Amino acid sequence: MILAAGRGERMRPLTDHTPKPLLRVGDKPLIVWHIDRLAAAGFTQLVINHAYLGHRIEACLGDGKAFGVQIRYSPEAIALETAGGIANALPLLGDGPFLVVSGDVYCPLDYVPTVARGLSRLTTGKLAHLVLVPNPPHHPEGDFVLDMGGTLSLEAGAERWTYSGIGLFRPEFFSGVPANQKTPLREVLRRAIQAGRVSGEVFKGRWEDVGTPERLATLDNELTSALQIPDQPPLQATRHEQSAEPGRPVDD
Repeated sequence: MILAAGRGERMRPLTDHTPKPLLRVGDKPLIVWHIDRLAAAGFTQLVINHAYLGHRIEACLGDGKAFGVQIRYSPEAIALETAGGIANALPLLGDGPFLVVSGDVYCPLDYVPTVARGLSRLTTGKLAHLVLVPNPPHHPEGDFVLDMGGTLSLEAGAERWTYSGIGLFRPEFFSGVPANQKTPLREVLRRAIQAGRVSGEVFKGRWEDVGTPERLATLDNELTSALQIPDQPPLQATRHEQSAEPGRPVDD
């Protein structure tokens, strides 16, 4: 499941007419980087939730056939926040563990070994397996502690890591979350962590929470340079809207 229902308030005016997942970095919309990487890892069934300007996301991505996957959508009349949005989409996600990826991060993670490790942990009674990253400058305090056994804790004074927005979950993790109701992920996670039922691993590669126009521009320049794309006009809402259509620290 790719989370794509956020309003992107901090990204305005870029998101006034373009949903945040369709903002372009490098040679394609941010959400397409996720789809391509998931498809390369062997995922064939994707669920994408949306709220603000969701029709544009569906118009851009369609049924997913162009990307070698099948996409089903979980529309939300109002954004239900992370846990609420996932709970609302559970009928589309099946009975087994599923991967969740935040649509507004960039992370070239190799999903195959990560999912294998996560599934192994979920068979031992864990309800979730999170990918953690070193704390970025805008979130120096981090989110969670990872003990020597790979289990998350909320221990005070210990080294903390930031939740990347990528995790593997069992459906039961969301059993107490009502559908169609705004529910942040943090408190649901805290309860499961306090019960010792969340594991994790650290990814130290490239990761970016694309939460501001400045971070978007930095990532766009980096990827454009790496891909040797000819110079393009400065980032602006109309550019993203036109180019996308044809084809956070965990604080909520």
